[in-house]
Amino acid sequence: MVVLKSKVIWAVFSAVLFLLLIVAVRTVDVAPIGPADTSVGLSSINQSVHASLGTSDTWYKVSKYLGYASLALAACFALLGLVQLIQHKGLKGVDPSLFVLCGLYVAVAVLYVFFNKVAVNYRPVLEPGQTVPESSFPSTHTLMACTIFGSAVMVLPRFVKNTGLLRALQVACVAALVLTVFARLLSGVHWVTDILGGLLLSMALLSVTAALLSKYSPSGSDPE
Repeated sequence: MVVLKSKVIWAVFSAVLFLLLIVAVRTVDVAPIGPADTSVGLSSINQSVHASLGTSDTWYKVSKYLGYASLALAACFALLGLVQLIQHKGLKGVDPSLFVLCGLYVAVAVLYVFFNKVAVNYRPVLEPGQTVPESSFPSTHTLMACTIFGSAVMVLPRFVKNTGLLRALQVACVAALVLTVFARLLSGVHWVTDILGGLLLSMALLSVTAALLSKYSPSGSDPE
């Protein structure tokens, strides 16, 4: 119960920080520093970090392929759920953690679409073929990769019993998560506050996920 409560508190804390960041981005130090003179909040910080890092097509490609990898991982869990459904001929035969993952993926998809439609901030660059600045906050790429890789770390112990293999897979997921964040930042297609927003929102979702998974952990143990 104490562990569950702490996860819920952390989820609320992360969500509140995310909302406060939105307020700051919309109201603090707003200046027309984006493409086509689009206004950007916390402009001094964002412009300073972007100017120091620049843009990188290599890091953009790295972040793109890591995004594909996260989607492939999500597809693997979906396929696992389908196999269990067919084998046991009913929803009761599907591991409960896969339903939690399904809910998480749906939430990420809804947020992905929502924040791509609702412009809180605009990107610092126009991508090839674009004539109109694209919505930038939060980095939905960061949100997607962090939630998928992060939730996999928690769920893998339910399906991988070989300790060595389990640790290797978990380390790979954490490494992919961290590399995605840095690659997205170094690519220069987002402001630093976009990346921070994606991290805070993913932390909130992962905390809720961990709280739900704790209900189904063997002997009440805490999920990874």
